Amino acid sequence: MVSQIIHTQNLSRYFGEVHAVDDLSIDVTAGTIFGFLGPNGSGKTTTIRLLLGLIEPTSGSAQVFDKDTLREGEAIRTQSGALLEQTGLYERLSAEANLDFYARVWHLSSAERKSRIQELLTSLDLWDRRGEQVGGWSRGMKQKLAIARTLLHRPRLLFLDEPTAGLDPVASAALLEDIQQLVRQGGMTVFLTTHNLPEAEKLCDEVAVIRQGKLLSVGSPDALRKQGKDHRLEVTGKNIPAKIADLLAARPEVKSVQVQNDRVNIELTGDVDTSPLVQLLIGQGMAIDEVKKGKANLEEVFLELVKDNPA
Repeated sequence: MVSQIIHTQNLSRYFGEVHAVDDLSIDVTAGTIFGFLGPNGSGKTTTIRLLLGLIEPTSGSAQVFDKDTLREGEAIRTQSGALLEQTGLYERLSAEANLDFYARVWHLSSAERKSRIQELLTSLDLWDRRGEQVGGWSRGMKQKLAIARTLLHRPRLLFLDEPTAGLDPVASAALLEDIQQLVRQGGMTVFLTTHNLPEAEKLCDEVAVIRQGKLLSVGSPDALRKQGKDHRLEVTGKNIPAKIADLLAARPEVKSVQVQNDRVNIELTGDVDTSPLVQLLIGQGMAIDEVKKGKANLEEVFLELVKDNPA
């Protein structure tokens, strides 16, 4: 039986007239990376705070490790790691001293502190810089150290709230790779909030899309991509006839056509048979080099969901 590490049922949290989280029902499977996607202000951080038992729900319920967040928040936090808005680092301390401080908070023994700090800093390529004050570090390095801080006590569940926000693409990619490696090695579950769709598509086993507190869709990235309305055909080649756009646009399965240099981009009405379109191109004299049929990526599906569910 698949173990659910997080379960919410009709979970809601209102702040006056603002429905920060509105009737949220999700399940998160143990050992997976779960992406919680939505624009800024959609309720992602509030959801994490509810799951950690830091705030009370207005209605509904949530269980983490089969513990009720309303009554057993402290026990949930003891088994969880969390990186929310702030890194929690002391900038005048060295990297090693920062981790030693938090390891003491978690009551790790002297020997365990030493071995765990070395293990984490080595895994994140920070061991050689352990003696440096972190105040002079780049944001990407600080985020790495902050994640190490959350992992000191070997949590079963890790909450990461927009961990790559403000990072350049290189630092972001490196941090995501580190997260993935640490998760796979330790068998943890990660609840990751982000508005970076390509990031979620690459990293997450399952994703949920939220807008203004309401859940719009949930499933694997591939399952969500299949929900997309955007089906397309891209044909590359030579000798593209001038009238081909009009001929293709007249077909019932074609939504729109764009001709760009040696490429014909055809937007389709659905998951249709495209062989008649390819035959039409050949019949009009096009010398085809490549045919690619594709569906919308996760970012395009997200935009469709938001468009179809306005605020």
